[in-house]
Formats: sequence, C-alpha cells, structure tokens
Amino acid sequence: MSQVLPGDAPLVHDLIGIGFGPSNVAMAIALSEHNARVGRQEAVTAHFFERQQSFGWHRGMLIDDATMQVSFLKDLVTLRNPASEYSFLCYLQDKGRLIDFVNHKNLFPLRVEFHDYLEWAAAKVDDMVSYGHEVIAVEPVERDGVVEYLEVTARSGAELVVHRARNLVIGTGLRPVMPEGVERSDRVWHTSELLAKVDGLEGAEPERFVVVGAGQSAAENVAYLHRRFPRAEVCAVFSRYGYSPADDSGFANRIFDPQAVDEYFTAPDDVKRKLMDYHGNTNYSVVDIDLIDDLYRQAYQEKVLGAERLRFLNVSRLTGVDDSGDKVRATVTSLVTGEDTTLDADVVVYATGYSPADPTGLLGPVADLCHRDEQDRISVQRDYRIATRPELRCGIYLQGGTEHTHGITSSLLSNTAIRVGEILDSVLGQGLAPVPAETRQIADGIGSAR
Repeated sequence: MSQVLPGDAPLVHDLIGIGFGPSNVAMAIALSEHNARVGRQEAVTAHFFERQQSFGWHRGMLIDDATMQVSFLKDLVTLRNPASEYSFLCYLQDKGRLIDFVNHKNLFPLRVEFHDYLEWAAAKVDDMVSYGHEVIAVEPVERDGVVEYLEVTARSGAELVVHRARNLVIGTGLRPVMPEGVERSDRVWHTSELLAKVDGLEGAEPERFVVVGAGQSAAENVAYLHRRFPRAEVCAVFSRYGYSPADDSGFANRIFDPQAVDEYFTAPDDVKRKLMDYHGNTNYSVVDIDLIDDLYRQAYQEKVLGAERLRFLNVSRLTGVDDSGDKVRATVTSLVTGEDTTLDADVVVYATGYSPADPTGLLGPVADLCHRDEQDRISVQRDYRIATRPELRCGIYLQGGTEHTHGITSSLLSNTAIRVGEILDSVLGQGLAPVPAETRQIADGIGSAR
C-alpha cells in the first residue's frame, strides 16, 4: 500500500476510466458536457486507459447486413441529453446522411453504421484517452489509515505510466465464453472473431461449417457463412427445436426503461429471479423474427430444390470436437435418442456468448476493501458504486457486471446514456477536494476533460 508523503505532487485525477468502449466513451462525453457548463475551475479532471490501439466494438461481428437490436435513439447521449452534439442524429448530419436516414423509415441502423457513429463520438473526446495502454495494477494510496487515492498503473509496450484517482469507473466490457475444455484455434472459433477469421479463408473452398448456439449471433453467423461460401454446407446445432423469437413488444421492452433499474434494484430477491425468468426472452438466446423467417425460407427452398446446404441439427448438443489442424471432427449427440452424428468440418464456430470481466481481477489489494453478498458477488449500490469499507474514500463504479443488482438493462446499450449521468451525479455528490493548481495543470496537459 502506497503512502502519501510530504512533498509528493503525483498526477491526480478526479476520475480514471479503465476501458474505452461505448460505456466509457459515453462517460467521457458526459464529463465533457458537464465541464463545458461549469467552466475550468469546477471542471472534473478525468483520463481513460484503453488497451486497444484504437476504438473498436465487436469488430468481429460487423456483418455487412446485420442491424442493431436497439433504437438509434438509445445512443450514447440522447436519453440523458436530447440536445447533445454527440447524438446519432448529429453524426448523421455530419456525414450528410440525415435526410436519407429519415427517408429510410427505420429505427434500427446497420451495426456497421452504428459502429462508425461510436468511432465518431470517441474521436470527439479522444483527448481524454490513452490508447494502447493496458491497466495492470490498482493500488490503494493511504494517509493516516484512510485510502485517499487509487494508484493506477498502465503498460504501453515496455513503458509503465502511473496516475492517481479519487474515483475509478471500470468499463472493461465482456469476455467471450467457450465451453469448458474447448480451446480456440485456427479452425475452432468464437463468434466474436468471425470476420477476422473468415478473411483467413480467402482463396480456400470450405466444404462445411458447424455453428453452435441458438441466439442472435449464432443465427447471424449461419446466415452469413451460408451466403459468403455458396458451395459450403452450414450446420446449425442447438438444443431447441428452433430459434426462439425475441420479444420486442412495447410492454416487454419496458424492462429496458431506466425506471426498471430502480424497480429491480429495490425488489426482493425472489422477485428479481422472477423478473429474469419472465423477461429473459427480451435479450438472451433469442433471434429477430425477420432473420428466423429468412433462414426458414432458405432452408425450405433448398429442400424443394433438392440441394440442402443449410442444415439444422435441433434437440442436439455438440459433445466432441477433435481438431486435427486440417479438419475438425465434430460429434453431435441427439438429446432424444442419444445417437451420435459425426461431422467433418472445416470450421466450428461457437456462438456461446459472453461474460462480464471480474473487476476484482484488476483491483488487486483494493478488492479486499469491497463488500460481497451472500453469494460472493460484488455488492453494488444504486449509483453503480461498489459498496466498500469506510476507510476507502475513493469511489469505484461499474459499467457492467451489475445484472445481479440492477437487472437486465443495467449494463446494456439501452441504458448507457442514463447510467453515465447517474455515475457522474454520484461522483459530484461525493464532493471533490480541490486539486492543487500545479497538479491540475499537468492533468490538463495530458488530456483531462475540457
């Protein structure tokens, strides 16, 4: 544990963000807008560290015809500040496509277009971020038994940089999940790396793909591979009879309203479980009905023509994967009969989802100051601040990994604009001790908020 020593003048920020995906880009925008309102003397100093060399969000799944599953109005700012210059509509105006988009009469832009919007927004606040910097350690800085700052060490190549913060906002995103015992390789992929891996097949003529999973990503993979490789067979494996449609009806979508976070947070545990059971089909292992219909239409057409390249191995599970380097032998077991079917494939793609990164992995000894619930999950307060022991004066906020306390919508794009506003209000409400003038000048020089 570091000590604050007399004469020290370390670089101290009001807030450091770990990760610079959509959530922390929205956080940087909220800070920038706040600072523009209050002026330099009351500005919140902030800096973000991102291990990628540039902004990127699910690049491996930017399939050319894939659309967003949320309205463009649920961008980084609109639900918090409809007049913001960082909105998707302002992006369209800047790109000269606003009228074209309006004439398109569609709430759901292409995913590749929304990614371009996110890059555009991130570029507007890139004075606040250090790309190519991976945070490797967080240490408490103590004075008289009280932790006053958190010392953040980030690595860029062989260089280490150390900054201090009064508050942390952790937005490190999701990690791809593979079944236990299955390792990714050149022929065993996770859907998150689809486009990068597919490019490596250029010039080859794959004969068969196996896609595992029943959610939106799985269905998109099946449709894309079937279209991209017109001579290859694409086999979809899932334990259901077919893909289940997402419930995006108006009443069900209220689960994504900001008010739903309040209701979920205050609900008893048994009600929390029921809400998850009731409304899981708004977000988990479900597929847009239009895509389901397209796949079924394609499969039926092939059956009529007697040239079936699209196969659905339903009520089944992939139980074995033998990667020889040249091919992958996949064993598919029927859940009804127990019978095994062997498929020799060029590639097996797992669309098996994601899990939030455990923030305690970054926090090191600071994790010992964080409270946990009876199920050993991080205790998170309504303002997304981790509940900690009183000697930790610093705030640690989570943008992700809060589903158990705040519900389905808490960490999704649907709630991002509102969430960052609530976090900023909490940071301001805690009271920020004045930063010494010389320290603030140094911070301003490396990209604190305007």
